[in-house]
Amino acid sequence: MFLNMRQLSILCFSVIILFSSCNEYQKVLKNTDVKPKYDLAEKFYNEGDYTRAKRLFEQIAPKYAGKPQGERVMFFFADSYYQSGDYYLSGYQFERFIKSYPNSEKLQQAYFLEAKSYYYMSPRYSLDQSDTDRALSKLQLFINNYPNSEYFEEANALAQELTKKKQKKQYEIGKQYAKLGELYLLDFNIAANTALDNFVSENPGTSYREDALFQRLKALANLALNSTYSKKPERIKNAKEAYQQLLKAYPETSYLKDANNYLKKLEREEIIEVETTK
Repeated sequence: MFLNMRQLSILCFSVIILFSSCNEYQKVLKNTDVKPKYDLAEKFYNEGDYTRAKRLFEQIAPKYAGKPQGERVMFFFADSYYQSGDYYLSGYQFERFIKSYPNSEKLQQAYFLEAKSYYYMSPRYSLDQSDTDRALSKLQLFINNYPNSEYFEEANALAQELTKKKQKKQYEIGKQYAKLGELYLLDFNIAANTALDNFVSENPGTSYREDALFQRLKALANLALNSTYSKKPERIKNAKEAYQQLLKAYPETSYLKDANNYLKKLEREEIIEVETTK
């Protein structure tokens, strides 16, 4: 498609502006004078060109340490990392800002963006959750210190999201044990019972509670049904108690059909046990 004269003129003008900007940036970058770097860094920052802004801020930040402009430079430097998606370094730089300027008017925002930087570093639930723990710690600190902040609701929502992620990991571990227990690996049923019982006790309000109670019933039922004769009565009793716990908490549970099937198997096994002892 051919460009008309007006479109061609706009394109040429844009290219000239782009090259001019690049030349100015390269020239200032190599300059030893701090003031032009400061002015251009702030210009790029205000225009949303955070990649070039943070490179200039990186050069001048040490020069402004202890000076009136140092607080402003250091905040913009940290935020440039945050805005460009480099959350590891933004978290680190906001932490430095907080330590360096504990009386800053930007302190509340710095605390929030530091916590949010760690939030973005939190991996999917199946991976190591060290960064999630760190993010939760930072978010909780912010929530405790700034209950009236404009960022409070968002911080609370982020903390709830990360808490649910950690709960999902803990629940999935117990669920996996229960799944392995179906393969007649009885030790995994024991591990599933322990993991899921702890999970329910430690997370009373979790959205995974119903699932966990059913998985625990499944693990205890499979353990009982496949146990040795001497251990079977006690284990059947434990499994039936798990059934009652599930139905008491969730009378109309979505697992009702499967739960009832396990109960029937357990009751059938009890009858066999009684007839065997006659």
